[in-house]
Amino acid sequence: MKRIVSLVLAFILITGAVCAFSACDILNRNQAPAQKLICGVTEYEPMNYRDANGNWTGFDTEFAQLVGAKIGRTVEFQLIEWTNKFIELDSNAIDAIWNGFTATANESDGTPRINLCDMSYSYMTNTQCVVVKAERAAEFSSTDALAGKTLAVEAGSAGEEMALEFVGNGNIIGAPAQINTFMEVKAGASDAAVVDIILARQIAGSGDYSDLVIADVSLGAEVYAVGFRKGDPLRDSVNKAMSDLNDEGKLLELAKKYGIDANFDLDKNFGK
Repeated sequence: MKRIVSLVLAFILITGAVCAFSACDILNRNQAPAQKLICGVTEYEPMNYRDANGNWTGFDTEFAQLVGAKIGRTVEFQLIEWTNKFIELDSNAIDAIWNGFTATANESDGTPRINLCDMSYSYMTNTQCVVVKAERAAEFSSTDALAGKTLAVEAGSAGEEMALEFVGNGNIIGAPAQINTFMEVKAGASDAAVVDIILARQIAGSGDYSDLVIADVSLGAEVYAVGFRKGDPLRDSVNKAMSDLNDEGKLLELAKKYGIDANFDLDKNFGK
Protein backbone atom coordinates (compact mmCIF):
# COMPACT_ATOMS: atom_id res chain seq x y z
CA MET A 1 0.00 0.00 0.00
CA LYS A 2 2.82 2.40 0.90
CA ARG A 3 4.50 1.61 -2.43
CA ILE A 4 1.32 2.51 -4.33
CA VAL A 5 0.97 5.80 -2.43
CA SER A 6 4.62 6.62 -3.15
CA LEU A 7 4.17 5.97 -6.87
CA VAL A 8 1.06 8.14 -6.97
CA LEU A 9 2.86 11.00 -5.21
CA ALA A 10 5.83 10.70 -7.55
CA PHE A 11 3.49 10.82 -10.56
CA ILE A 12 1.79 13.93 -9.19
CA LEU A 13 5.15 15.65 -8.62
CA ILE A 14 6.45 14.81 -12.09
CA THR A 15 3.21 15.88 -13.76
CA GLY A 16 3.22 19.14 -11.84
CA ALA A 17 6.80 19.84 -12.79
CA VAL A 18 6.09 19.21 -16.48
CA CYS A 19 3.05 21.47 -16.38
CA ALA A 20 4.97 24.18 -14.58
CA PHE A 21 7.82 23.96 -17.13
CA SER A 22 5.33 24.15 -20.01
CA ALA A 23 3.62 27.16 -18.48
CA CYS A 24 6.96 28.90 -17.99
CA ASP A 25 7.97 28.08 -21.56
CA ILE A 26 4.74 29.61 -22.90
CA LEU A 27 5.19 32.64 -20.68
CA ASN A 28 8.79 33.12 -21.84
CA ARG A 29 7.78 32.86 -25.48
CA ASN A 30 5.01 35.39 -24.95
CA GLN A 31 7.47 37.75 -23.26
CA ALA A 32 10.34 37.27 -25.76
CA PRO A 33 12.31 40.49 -26.29
CA ALA A 34 11.55 42.47 -29.42
CA GLN A 35 13.80 41.73 -32.38
CA LYS A 36 16.53 44.30 -32.90
CA LEU A 37 17.38 46.49 -35.87
CA ILE A 38 21.08 47.29 -35.56
CA CYS A 39 22.11 50.21 -37.77
CA GLY A 40 25.73 50.80 -38.71
CA VAL A 41 26.58 54.51 -38.48
CA THR A 42 29.37 57.06 -38.29
CA GLU A 43 29.35 60.54 -36.75
CA TYR A 44 27.67 62.60 -39.46
CA GLU A 45 25.64 65.68 -38.60
CA PRO A 46 22.73 66.12 -39.30
CA MET A 47 22.13 62.44 -40.15
CA ASN A 48 23.60 60.58 -37.15
CA TYR A 49 25.46 62.32 -34.33
CA ARG A 50 25.56 62.47 -30.54
CA ASP A 51 23.78 65.14 -28.53
CA ALA A 52 25.14 66.84 -25.39
CA ASN A 53 24.18 63.77 -23.34
CA GLY A 54 25.95 61.34 -25.66
CA ASN A 55 22.74 59.97 -27.17
CA TRP A 56 22.39 59.36 -30.88
CA THR A 57 20.23 61.89 -32.71
CA GLY A 58 19.81 63.25 -36.24
CA PHE A 59 17.59 62.71 -39.25
CA ASP A 60 18.69 59.14 -40.00
CA THR A 61 18.63 58.28 -36.30
CA GLU A 62 15.01 59.36 -35.86
CA PHE A 63 14.08 57.97 -39.27
CA ALA A 64 15.34 54.51 -38.27
CA GLN A 65 13.49 54.75 -34.95
CA LEU A 66 10.22 55.61 -36.71
CA VAL A 67 10.69 52.64 -39.03
CA GLY A 68 11.59 50.37 -36.09
CA ALA A 69 8.33 51.31 -34.37
CA LYS A 70 6.42 50.45 -37.56
CA ILE A 71 7.99 47.02 -38.01
CA GLY A 72 8.20 46.08 -34.32
CA ARG A 73 11.96 46.19 -33.89
CA THR A 74 14.09 47.85 -31.23
CA VAL A 75 16.61 50.10 -32.97
CA GLU A 76 20.26 50.22 -31.89
CA PHE A 77 23.12 52.20 -33.44
CA GLN A 78 26.56 50.68 -33.91
CA LEU A 79 29.52 52.97 -34.64
CA ILE A 80 31.51 51.42 -37.50
CA GLU A 81 34.57 52.12 -39.62
CA TRP A 82 33.11 53.13 -42.96
CA THR A 83 35.64 51.05 -44.90
CA ASN A 84 34.30 47.97 -43.08
CA LYS A 85 30.60 48.65 -43.70
CA PHE A 86 30.04 45.63 -45.94
CA ILE A 87 32.09 43.35 -43.68
CA GLU A 88 29.95 44.45 -40.73
CA LEU A 89 26.78 43.86 -42.75
CA ASP A 90 27.71 40.46 -44.18
CA SER A 91 28.94 39.18 -40.81
CA ASN A 92 25.56 40.05 -39.20
CA ALA A 93 27.23 42.53 -36.84
CA ILE A 94 24.74 45.07 -38.18
CA ASP A 95 21.42 44.71 -39.98
CA ALA A 96 21.56 47.87 -42.07
CA ILE A 97 23.91 50.60 -43.27
CA TRP A 98 21.85 53.65 -42.29
CA ASN A 99 24.03 56.74 -42.29
CA GLY A 100 23.69 59.07 -45.24
CA PHE A 101 24.68 56.07 -47.37
CA THR A 102 25.31 57.11 -50.98
CA ALA A 103 23.60 54.32 -52.90
CA THR A 104 24.72 55.44 -56.36
CA ALA A 105 28.46 55.37 -55.60
CA ASN A 106 31.11 52.76 -56.34
CA GLU A 107 33.65 51.34 -53.93
CA SER A 108 37.33 52.20 -54.43
CA ASP A 109 37.81 49.09 -56.58
CA GLY A 110 35.06 50.26 -58.93
CA THR A 111 32.35 47.87 -57.73
CA PRO A 112 28.92 49.55 -57.64
CA ARG A 113 27.53 49.53 -54.12
CA ILE A 114 24.18 48.36 -55.42
CA ASN A 115 25.95 45.11 -56.40
CA LEU A 116 27.18 44.58 -52.84
CA CYS A 117 23.92 44.98 -50.93
CA ASP A 118 20.19 45.41 -51.42
CA MET A 119 19.07 49.03 -51.32
CA SER A 120 15.90 50.54 -49.88
CA TYR A 121 13.97 53.28 -51.61
CA SER A 122 16.17 56.34 -51.94
CA TYR A 123 15.09 59.21 -49.71
CA MET A 124 17.58 62.07 -49.95
CA THR A 125 19.45 63.87 -52.74
CA ASN A 126 23.01 65.01 -52.15
CA THR A 127 26.15 66.18 -53.92
CA GLN A 128 29.79 65.92 -53.06
CA CYS A 129 31.44 69.29 -52.44
CA VAL A 130 34.89 70.75 -51.87
CA VAL A 131 35.68 72.39 -48.51
CA VAL A 132 38.70 74.71 -48.28
CA LYS A 133 40.11 77.46 -46.09
CA ALA A 134 38.24 80.70 -46.76
CA GLU A 135 41.47 82.49 -47.64
CA ARG A 136 42.04 80.03 -50.51
CA ALA A 137 38.50 79.86 -51.87
CA ALA A 138 39.42 81.84 -55.00
CA GLU A 139 41.83 79.07 -56.01
CA PHE A 140 38.99 76.56 -56.34
CA SER A 141 36.60 77.56 -59.10
CA SER A 142 36.41 74.29 -61.05
CA THR A 143 37.40 70.64 -60.84
CA ASP A 144 40.53 71.47 -62.84
CA ALA A 145 41.81 73.31 -59.76
CA LEU A 146 41.91 70.00 -57.84
CA ALA A 147 44.72 68.61 -60.00
CA GLY A 148 47.91 68.25 -57.97
CA LYS A 149 46.14 69.07 -54.69
CA THR A 150 46.04 66.90 -51.57
CA LEU A 151 42.44 65.98 -50.73
CA ALA A 152 41.06 64.67 -47.44
CA VAL A 153 38.20 62.16 -47.68
CA GLU A 154 36.43 59.61 -45.55
CA ALA A 155 38.00 56.27 -46.43
CA GLY A 156 35.54 54.13 -48.37
CA SER A 157 33.18 57.03 -49.06
CA ALA A 158 31.60 58.44 -52.20
CA GLY A 159 33.87 61.44 -51.65
CA GLU A 160 36.91 59.19 -51.93
CA GLU A 161 35.62 57.71 -55.18
CA MET A 162 35.20 61.20 -56.65
CA ALA A 163 38.51 62.51 -55.33
CA LEU A 164 40.36 59.61 -56.93
CA GLU A 165 39.09 60.76 -60.33
CA PHE A 166 40.81 64.11 -59.89
CA VAL A 167 44.07 63.41 -58.05
CA GLY A 168 44.67 59.64 -57.87
CA ASN A 169 45.81 57.59 -54.90
CA GLY A 170 49.00 59.54 -54.22
CA ASN A 171 47.27 62.73 -53.10
CA ILE A 172 44.53 61.28 -50.89
CA ILE A 173 44.36 61.45 -47.10
CA GLY A 174 41.87 58.86 -45.85
CA ALA A 175 40.07 59.75 -42.62
CA PRO A 176 37.97 57.37 -40.46
CA ALA A 177 34.89 59.61 -40.78
CA GLN A 178 33.85 62.62 -42.83
CA ILE A 179 33.93 64.88 -39.79
CA ASN A 180 37.68 64.26 -39.45
CA THR A 181 38.40 65.67 -42.91
CA PHE A 182 37.62 69.21 -41.74
CA MET A 183 40.48 69.05 -39.23
CA GLU A 184 42.85 67.94 -41.99
CA VAL A 185 42.00 71.07 -43.97
CA LYS A 186 42.09 73.37 -40.95
CA ALA A 187 45.50 72.03 -39.91
CA GLY A 188 46.86 72.46 -43.43
CA ALA A 189 47.54 68.75 -43.89
CA SER A 190 45.31 68.80 -46.98
CA ASP A 191 44.39 71.50 -49.46
CA ALA A 192 40.72 70.57 -49.46
CA ALA A 193 38.19 67.98 -48.34
CA VAL A 194 35.65 66.22 -50.55
CA VAL A 195 32.55 65.51 -48.46
CA ASP A 196 28.75 65.40 -48.58
CA ILE A 197 27.30 68.86 -48.96
CA ILE A 198 24.59 68.06 -46.40
CA LEU A 199 27.35 67.65 -43.81
CA ALA A 200 29.46 70.56 -45.08
CA ARG A 201 26.58 73.01 -44.70
CA GLN A 202 26.36 72.07 -41.03
CA ILE A 203 30.08 72.30 -40.28
CA ALA A 204 31.94 74.69 -42.59
CA GLY A 205 31.81 78.33 -41.50
CA SER A 206 30.80 77.68 -37.89
CA GLY A 207 32.39 76.91 -34.54
CA ASP A 208 35.88 75.47 -34.74
CA TYR A 209 35.61 75.51 -38.52
CA SER A 210 34.55 79.12 -39.02
CA ASP A 211 37.57 79.60 -41.29
CA LEU A 212 36.39 76.94 -43.76
CA VAL A 213 33.99 77.41 -46.69
CA ILE A 214 32.37 75.36 -49.43
CA ALA A 215 34.20 76.12 -52.67
CA ASP A 216 32.38 77.00 -55.88
CA VAL A 217 33.10 73.65 -57.53
CA SER A 218 30.31 71.63 -59.12
CA LEU A 219 30.45 67.87 -58.46
CA GLY A 220 28.01 65.08 -59.28
CA ALA A 221 24.59 64.44 -57.76
CA GLU A 222 23.76 61.29 -55.78
CA VAL A 223 21.08 59.78 -53.56
CA TYR A 224 20.94 58.20 -50.11
CA ALA A 225 19.35 54.84 -49.35
CA VAL A 226 19.61 52.16 -46.66
CA GLY A 227 21.76 49.10 -47.36
CA PHE A 228 20.76 45.53 -46.42
CA ARG A 229 22.25 42.07 -46.88
CA LYS A 230 21.48 40.55 -50.25
CA GLY A 231 18.16 38.70 -50.12
CA ASP A 232 17.23 39.92 -46.63
CA PRO A 233 13.41 40.38 -46.45
CA LEU A 234 14.04 43.15 -43.93
CA ARG A 235 14.52 45.49 -46.90
CA ASP A 236 10.92 45.02 -48.03
CA SER A 237 9.56 45.56 -44.52
CA VAL A 238 11.55 48.78 -44.22
CA ASN A 239 10.40 49.97 -47.63
CA LYS A 240 6.77 49.43 -46.63
CA ALA A 241 7.33 51.40 -43.40
CA MET A 242 9.12 54.16 -45.32
CA SER A 243 6.19 54.43 -47.73
CA ASP A 244 3.66 54.58 -44.90
CA LEU A 245 5.65 57.22 -42.99
CA ASN A 246 5.96 59.27 -46.16
CA ASP A 247 2.20 59.09 -46.79
CA GLU A 248 1.65 60.24 -43.20
CA GLY A 249 3.90 63.25 -43.81
CA LYS A 250 6.24 62.27 -40.97
CA LEU A 251 9.40 62.05 -43.07
CA LEU A 252 9.03 65.52 -44.56
CA GLU A 253 8.29 66.84 -41.08
CA LEU A 254 11.46 65.20 -39.81
CA ALA A 255 13.51 66.61 -42.70
CA LYS A 256 12.23 70.10 -41.88
CA LYS A 257 13.28 69.62 -38.25
CA TYR A 258 16.88 69.12 -39.38
CA GLY A 259 16.80 71.75 -42.13
CA ILE A 260 17.24 69.33 -45.02
CA ASP A 261 13.70 69.26 -46.42
CA ALA A 262 14.97 70.66 -49.75
CA ASN A 263 16.98 67.44 -50.15
CA PHE A 264 14.22 65.04 -49.10
CA ASP A 265 12.81 62.97 -51.95
CA LEU A 266 11.40 59.46 -51.48
CA ASP A 267 11.83 57.50 -54.72
CA LYS A 268 10.00 54.17 -54.69
CA ASN A 269 11.52 53.20 -58.04
CA PHE A 270 15.02 53.05 -56.62
CA GLY A 271 16.57 49.83 -55.35
CA LYS A 272 14.25 47.41 -57.12
